[in-house]
Amino acid sequence: MRKFVLIVMLCVISVVFAFAQVASAYDFGDFRSVTLVSKAWGVLAKNDLEAVLAYTNKCIELYAEQAQKMQNELKDYVVFDPNDPATKEKVFSYWALNDVATALYIQGEGYLKNNMKEEAKEVYRKVVENYTFGQAWDLQGWFWKPAEAAKDKLKILDSGLDIDYGNYSSSHLVGQAWKALSNNSLDGVVIYIDKLLEMYEGKAKEMQASLKEYPWESKEKIMSFWALNDVGTGLYIKGEAYKNAGKLEQAKEAYQKLLDEFSYAQCWDPQGWFWKPAEVAQQRIAEIDNQ
Repeated sequence: MRKFVLIVMLCVISVVFAFAQVASAYDFGDFRSVTLVSKAWGVLAKNDLEAVLAYTNKCIELYAEQAQKMQNELKDYVVFDPNDPATKEKVFSYWALNDVATALYIQGEGYLKNNMKEEAKEVYRKVVENYTFGQAWDLQGWFWKPAEAAKDKLKILDSGLDIDYGNYSSSHLVGQAWKALSNNSLDGVVIYIDKLLEMYEGKAKEMQASLKEYPWESKEKIMSFWALNDVGTGLYIKGEAYKNAGKLEQAKEAYQKLLDEFSYAQCWDPQGWFWKPAEVAQQRIAEIDNQ
């Protein structure tokens, strides 16, 4: 009996010692959630997974309960209006939710950088399922949504494709879709163009509605309709990918959406001129119908 008690005591001492070593190895600062998240970003950039886990787990340990309470108060994202400082403060008032969601996302990125895909997927799912409405402030002046970014990561991991959303700009997504098309990757094209539509279809429709003819005054004037041009081009690429794969009905659907909703889109050719995706889409539909 005494021997058993001694073994238990030694185990407890070893665990306490291990925790003490971790505590001494990392500087948790003032233990505020924002401090822990900031430190986690810093060590993620150095690909120090052990440190990432130390800082993010400490944030989760201290603030997950408060974060869950804040999540339960919400039915949607708190809206941020760049022209209304009060809305920024409203988003920041959900500090625990924002920081725990961000900490988990960072943790997922740390696992992913170390090719621990199953662990990364598990963490990304926690963000999506438990801390959906968390938001993270970007120093460029806007909030991004860790749960939405985590959904993207899960989609990429499940696809098995090498997907790079980059800075999520419309031009980057279209550029990546062109590359996927040249590589005959239908799935890649669909992923990039679906993300393009998710983010920029609304803006593209606004631009389309403001026009009664193709803009023509100058290259700068045409390019000022960036969302319209990129969404229209993206739908053309999607149609081409489906056509090349022999999926003609899906191809017609993409071409027709381009014709019906984004007919004034124009695409810059590196050789120095603009071409009109809707006009080519109309030709493609005729070719399919005549087959």
